[in-house]
Amino acid sequence: MRAMRAERFSGYDALKLVELPKPEVTDGKVLVRITAAGVTPLDHTILSGQFHGMGAPLILGNEGAGVVEEGGGMEFPAGSRVMFWGVYGAFENGSYCEWMAVRKEDLCLIPDNVDDVSAAGIPVAYLTAQVGLNLAGFRSGKTVLAPAIGGSVGNAVTQLAHALGAKHAISSTTSSTKAEKAKALGFHQVIDTSLEKLGDGVRRFTDGYGADIVIDGIGGEVLSEALKALAVGGSLTTLGYSASRQATIDVTDLIVPQASIRSLNMFRQPQATVADAWKAIVPLLQSAAIKPIVAKTFRLVEAAKALRYLVEDRPFGRVVLTV
Repeated sequence: MRAMRAERFSGYDALKLVELPKPEVTDGKVLVRITAAGVTPLDHTILSGQFHGMGAPLILGNEGAGVVEEGGGMEFPAGSRVMFWGVYGAFENGSYCEWMAVRKEDLCLIPDNVDDVSAAGIPVAYLTAQVGLNLAGFRSGKTVLAPAIGGSVGNAVTQLAHALGAKHAISSTTSSTKAEKAKALGFHQVIDTSLEKLGDGVRRFTDGYGADIVIDGIGGEVLSEALKALAVGGSLTTLGYSASRQATIDVTDLIVPQASIRSLNMFRQPQATVADAWKAIVPLLQSAAIKPIVAKTFRLVEAAKALRYLVEDRPFGRVVLTV
């Protein structure tokens, strides 16, 4: 089978097309013919040598979609369309390939109204968003801030919070062009941080109240500014660092509102937590209350180009490889 494999962790040029044996099905695993693979910031982090997982060579790809060929049993019969997420592409070979042996517990049936390309970009973003909201104690009527409307997690949190009854589902962008695109797509509470500070925008939308819950996948200065938006008793969950791993915190932004800060690592979540998140997400996909946004697709052999586009062009929506 064809696969795009990182021969070393040294940047885009290290991704090479290789021919490998088709994986064999073993107990607890399902053979899936990959039709599409999501491209994520984690893939770039690993390819750049900034992650603590497996050594090279490694097939990247943390999530994907495809068709069950063998080993799915009654739950996932042959021919079923499935999407999946797990430790793939980080601690074992991932989805930048034509076939994968995927653990059955990592699979989810794709709703009939969702195509494979869209499905390939669902698991990481929406599972992270749903787990983050659950851990933060979200319930209907809460105000949620998720910076970066064009990014995968920021967009997914905003959609889920709105669909689940948030009083305010607020996001942000550093680009006026993206702010206009967001509005055209139905996201009406987006702060253009080229025009106003993040905290000021949140206070404007909420009549001075602030955000009960912040889910931040950006880090750096965005995290610092997001803390200033917290309502009394609010919480910030940090789960990404696409802007920077370093952030400066004014402790009074936590002390004065008696707020809190926590972290989320999806790789450390119990299987039951992930299963509960899927149970919340799938009905919303089926009803079209949430809709994944795909910015651009690339062919499998263009994986390096796709990663460069994701990281350097910062598109609005997901980047997906078609296999």
